[in-house]
Formats: sequence, C-alpha cells, structure tokens
Amino acid sequence: MAQGKGKMLKTGKHKTNDPLSFAVGERDRDTLRMVQDALANRRAILAFQPVVQTAATGRPAFYEGLIRIQDRTGRIIPARDFIDVCEDNEMGRRIDCLALELGLESLRKEPALRLSINMSALSIGYQPWKKILNKGLRDDPTIGERLILEITERTAMVMPDQVRRFMDKQQERGISFALDDFGSGYTALRYLKEFYFDILKIDGQFIKDIHKNPDNQALTKAVIAIAQHFEMFTVAEMVENADDATFLADSGVDCMQGYYFGVPTIRPYWDQEHNRQAG
Repeated sequence: MAQGKGKMLKTGKHKTNDPLSFAVGERDRDTLRMVQDALANRRAILAFQPVVQTAATGRPAFYEGLIRIQDRTGRIIPARDFIDVCEDNEMGRRIDCLALELGLESLRKEPALRLSINMSALSIGYQPWKKILNKGLRDDPTIGERLILEITERTAMVMPDQVRRFMDKQQERGISFALDDFGSGYTALRYLKEFYFDILKIDGQFIKDIHKNPDNQALTKAVIAIAQHFEMFTVAEMVENADDATFLADSGVDCMQGYYFGVPTIRPYWDQEHNRQAG
C-alpha cells in the first residue's frame, strides 16, 4: 500500500508540473515566432544610452546601441524579454547581424558618434555577420576607430581562443572591445590577461545601491584595480542615483552608465538635429 501510494503521489506531482512546463514552452515558442517575424520584416531599432566620463559627466564618452524588436502592433520589446530564448541559436546570430547593421548605419550618419554594439562570441564565425562588418569598414574607413564591440563575459568564456584571435585582427583595424557584464560569470583571470579588452564593464548587480553595500564596494574596488593593472577603462553599469555615482567616482571608475545619466532612447540628439535641419 505504501509503495502504491508513493507512486500515486509521484505521478500526481508530475502531472501538476506539466501545465507549467507547457506554459513556459509555449511562451518561449511565442517569443521565437515574434522575433522571427520581426526580423523577417526588419522591425528592429536601436535605443541609445550614454556612457559618461566620470571626470565630466555631462560629456558622453560613447553611446551603447541596444537592440529593440517591434511586434506587429509597433510595441517596442527590449532585449531582456527575448535574448535568453534566442542568444544561443540561429536567431541570436540574426539579431547580432541586425544590431551591427543598424549600428554601422548610425555611425555613417553621424561622423562624431562613437558607438558600442553588443554581440555574442558565437557570431564571430557567422559569415553574414562578418560580411556586414567588413562592408561597413570598407564603406567608411572612419568607422573602425569609432566602433566598440561588446562581448558578454559568458559567451567569451565559451570560446576564448577564437575570441582572442578575432580581437587581435579587428583591433588592428581600429575597433575597440568591451567585456560586458563582468562579474556575472566566471572569467578566468588568465584569460582576462590574454584577451586585451579595451574596456571592462562591471555588471550592474554589483553597482546598484553600491553606496550601502560593503561587500559590493570591496568587489568593485578589486575589479577597478585589476582593470587599471591591465590598462583597461572601467564602466560601471546600472548607476541609478547620486550616492552610487559619488562612491564610484571616488573609487576611480572611468565611466558610468545608467538611468541616473540617461535612459535608452530611440530618438538620440543627432537624429533630432538632422530632422530640424531637414525641416
């Protein structure tokens, strides 16, 4: 009797979980269908967020171009709502292609712009992505010096040798590289030494409310010291209030990014100026 009861309980638990698993699976499939439809119809835009210099917070060092997908109603969907489902498959490569294409177009339109674009290390060997990059650099020789490619820590660690070779080649063309979301994964310090990233972006989980979190203060100061040793600029992500900004400035971070300095916008100042001149 006890054995039969145990089987019944186990079966019942399994059945209880099935609806949740089904709902999660359906949500992911709906997300993929939405993204696939948006990419097929080029319903995507970049939202631009300033990365400011700590020594002169009114002057952006560069902007980050954040990919946004639009559904059929025109609703703008941020990357956090779809990237986890798409990043490791073909859809992720196509998203990287479109983000790079839109970023290069912005750099062509605005000669004074310096812009970072996100990419997965998995796109390094993706031929359509490479063709877009090479064409952009051929069409405008100034773009290389103004383009920053941000590679997430997680994907960089998947294929470190390929990433290093890719970076070496592209840095010869003037392109800079940022290691994005540093601290969110498990980067081996020997790789950090070998990669020669130009910029290290400290993950926002350590930055938010850092002024009242001694543990995150210690970790962030250690990261800043490591970056300075390897001659990398540091960017603190998710800076949302004055107290955090003051602590980070006192700690020696080079640049800051977050809502305190500017929200991502699909109507950057250079587009507004171009529209006024056209009018």
